[in-house]
Amino acid sequence: MTAFVIRRLLQAMVVLFVTSVIVFTGVYAIGDPLEILLPADATMAERAQVARSLGLDQPLIVQYGRFLMNALSGNLGTSFVYNRPSISIILDRLPATLELAFSALVLAIIIGIPLGLWSGLRRGSAVDETIMTGSILGFSLPNFWQGMMLIMIFSVYLGWLPSTGRGQTGTILGIETSFATWDGIRHLILPAINLSLAKISLVIRLTRTGVQETMPLDFIKFARARGLSSRRIVTVHVLKNILIPIITVIGVEFGSLIAFAVVTETIFSWPGVGKLIIDSIKVLDRPVVVAYILVVVTMFITINLIVDILYSILDPRIRSKAP
Repeated sequence: MTAFVIRRLLQAMVVLFVTSVIVFTGVYAIGDPLEILLPADATMAERAQVARSLGLDQPLIVQYGRFLMNALSGNLGTSFVYNRPSISIILDRLPATLELAFSALVLAIIIGIPLGLWSGLRRGSAVDETIMTGSILGFSLPNFWQGMMLIMIFSVYLGWLPSTGRGQTGTILGIETSFATWDGIRHLILPAINLSLAKISLVIRLTRTGVQETMPLDFIKFARARGLSSRRIVTVHVLKNILIPIITVIGVEFGSLIAFAVVTETIFSWPGVGKLIIDSIKVLDRPVVVAYILVVVTMFITINLIVDILYSILDPRIRSKAP
């Protein structure tokens, strides 16, 4: 197990380094932040002074070398707009995004797995057709359109739920969260549903496929021959055997929920890192953009590593086959 984890960590370091090169080069080669940071009547001397203070007067390779050395000590640059360390700005906003992503993931699990089991056990029935049609819509309808429809129905027409902001927050175990207040929960419901719809569809289809592949197997027939109840067969034998792909997908999708919450956060004005990155791109706040991407990539790598470890625990054969 130790060699397996070390091998994965080394691969993660290589991925992170390559990503930093690509992201830094791509972001720093686009646009000129001075055009946004300085007024139109700024003199050349003022532009040169600001460029020197921000390090923009150096060649790209020199800027990257300085960035890499600072990054190794945890400094991902200072925001051009906020004049604060980029990582601190992101960490301030990250809890709101994690809260939203976690809520969406929980909804995907508690709704997707039961519906997938139900659909898989009643293949070809009206229930199966209805659930699968709903999952197709969850995949097909654009995320931004779903969000606008949720706001139109539940905020504008019915007036049940707020459509923007995070609402009032409180603390649970010293952590500031929307779950601590009813107002915060009300503000969380619509964006969490919007972010979870595609993942619910994915979990439904994955679970349904796993059930249909598992039910005809010999050990299920043997369990039935032993007189085990259908509920026990499904909850113990079937569900246990489809957990590995479900755990894998759920782990990877949690990372994608964080990375792709941008649309949901923008629609619902949710104060997370997704909205921050959109605002930073608009003003070419390069350090924040680079820091955001590297933080998200690091989270992806960490989540994948955890999934790999859980995967290898559930199926030890994976450790011996892993490159």
